[in-house]
Amino acid sequence: MADGTAEIGLIGLGTMGSALALNIAEKGFDIAVWNRTPEVTRDFAKEAGELAPRVTPTETLEELVAAIAEPRAIILMVPAGDPVDQQMAALRPLLGPDDLIIDAGNANFHDTNRRAAEDGGPFLGIGVSGGEEGARHGPAIMGGGDRANWDRVAHILTAISAKYQDHPCAAWMGEEGAGHFVKAVHNGIEYADMQMIAEIYGILRDGMGMEAAEIGDVFERWNDGPLDSYLVEISAKVAKATDAATGRPLLSVIEDAAGQKGTGRWTVIEAQHLGAPIPAIDSAVMARNVSARRDLRAEGERLFGRGPETMPDAPALETLEKALIAGKIMCYAQGFSMIARASDQFGWALPLPEIARVWRAGCIIRSEMLNDMASALTDDPSRLLIFAPDFAERVKDTQESLRETVIAAQRAGIAVPALGSGLAWFDLIRTARGTADMIQGQRDFFGLHGFVRMDTGATDQHGPWAG
Repeated sequence: MADGTAEIGLIGLGTMGSALALNIAEKGFDIAVWNRTPEVTRDFAKEAGELAPRVTPTETLEELVAAIAEPRAIILMVPAGDPVDQQMAALRPLLGPDDLIIDAGNANFHDTNRRAAEDGGPFLGIGVSGGEEGARHGPAIMGGGDRANWDRVAHILTAISAKYQDHPCAAWMGEEGAGHFVKAVHNGIEYADMQMIAEIYGILRDGMGMEAAEIGDVFERWNDGPLDSYLVEISAKVAKATDAATGRPLLSVIEDAAGQKGTGRWTVIEAQHLGAPIPAIDSAVMARNVSARRDLRAEGERLFGRGPETMPDAPALETLEKALIAGKIMCYAQGFSMIARASDQFGWALPLPEIARVWRAGCIIRSEMLNDMASALTDDPSRLLIFAPDFAERVKDTQESLRETVIAAQRAGIAVPALGSGLAWFDLIRTARGTADMIQGQRDFFGLHGFVRMDTGATDQHGPWAG
């Protein structure tokens, strides 16, 4: 490939960067690549196989820039945070005024907002979901920045994205950091979805005494029904896997301390700023944090004991399946509600139906249910998802199963924070006259914050203690 002919460039040949570069080449686009360690670049080029003719390895940033046709577009696949700023600072002086930098890492959307304002040149922040497999064969892509900049590279990004019934799972979400914001909420939903599955796994294992392979069979059957999704599918495979070293179920040798990269935590923090309740996601992040404190949990069990080994009133498998369906719907409803709130707050006009469509394939939370969510959000994007007729009926059919499951688990001392918080949120949502009148009375008593009268609508009212 001659200098100046590559259609796009990519910096950062780690696991995700290498996979994305090969995906781009496989879809017929010439790509120039650079990694700060030259040996990594050389090895990547050697291992590109039949795709090698479409790949130009470069050993300096100057070589990379020279290898790309103008106006240039360069994808950054480097760790989020300072490394992105450092890479942009090194790269931008070598570029022309129309050359586009694309941050495709897991950036905090506030950083993307800042970079869009400060960079001084064309810039996009795109969320890429699907892990290594998605990056290599088709991820879900959520773009943010000026629409004109997205349109410049949309033909490449849509070509490499996952497809759902031929519909590309790649779309422009809005200005500035909109793409990275949507990706963060996606990851928050991912946390909650995984946590709910783990909670059902705990009931099956600890409450019902099922072996890992049996649990895998249960998840496998559920994946053929309404819970058809990537996460339930892989949960079945994980449960049925055998450890080669010991011959025992793989789950029995995995340390029960969940890792995290921070995007779920960002989602929870931002939800608080937005005043957007996402208790299922919040509980999932909390549960991961608690899981990391194995020493603390061991001391807690020593002091207080733990629940019984079995549940005498264990729910039926059908009840647990319906509980997971209900929890999933409530989790996604909370996530989409947060996105809607951010859309209003930041003036992004985030396309909720298109977001649901982008998530239908390629990403970690992909599921058949998202197709129906896209339809419901198309009918009325301003409506809370569980109020849409189709999902309202599903919730009516499953909420009692969720309640039965949460009660049985709590009685047995089995922690179900995400399922339980989803149920609490549902009960709050369906209570027209709640208990916040007491809170307003308390606030007025100690701080004279005032309240609104329900009978007259008068504001800034006070109780007798104000006199």
